[in-house]
Amino acid sequence: RGGDITFHGNDQIVGYPILDLEKFYTDIGRYLRNLEEVIILTLEEYGIKGERSAGETGVWIDTATPGKERKICAIGVRCSRWITMHGFAFNVNTELSYFNHIIPCGIVNKQVTSLEKELGYKADMAEVKKKVKKNFEKVFEAKLVSEVPL
Repeated sequence: RGGDITFHGNDQIVGYPILDLEKFYTDIGRYLRNLEEVIILTLEEYGIKGERSAGETGVWIDTATPGKERKICAIGVRCSRWITMHGFAFNVNTELSYFNHIIPCGIVNKQVTSLEKELGYKADMAEVKKKVKKNFEKVFEAKLVSEVPL
């Protein structure tokens, strides 16, 4: 993982994919951009433009407006022998005041946001999870499983 302190809590979608990148591609940068793309596609389904911010991993909103950039999804991974660990934390209906107690990912002077804050209403968590899953499968061209049969 890179960065600094992060927060995981209620009403976030925290995804920690465990993938063998040798079965996909041996490129950590591509893996990070693909995780971002999953969330960008999900936000697009809600009419929100998710963006990448130069030099900062994660998904952002309003990157073209200095002082208005807001991070909606933190990404931090570790990879050992091309097996991934850790992943992303997507703020859906997250209580944003928790972020007041830390400097998220060590990035100063930038705000954190949630899908709820951007939409102006509480998002249906089950619906958002389905969209994230669908977009993950699309971007990674793979089927997600929660358990492997023995």
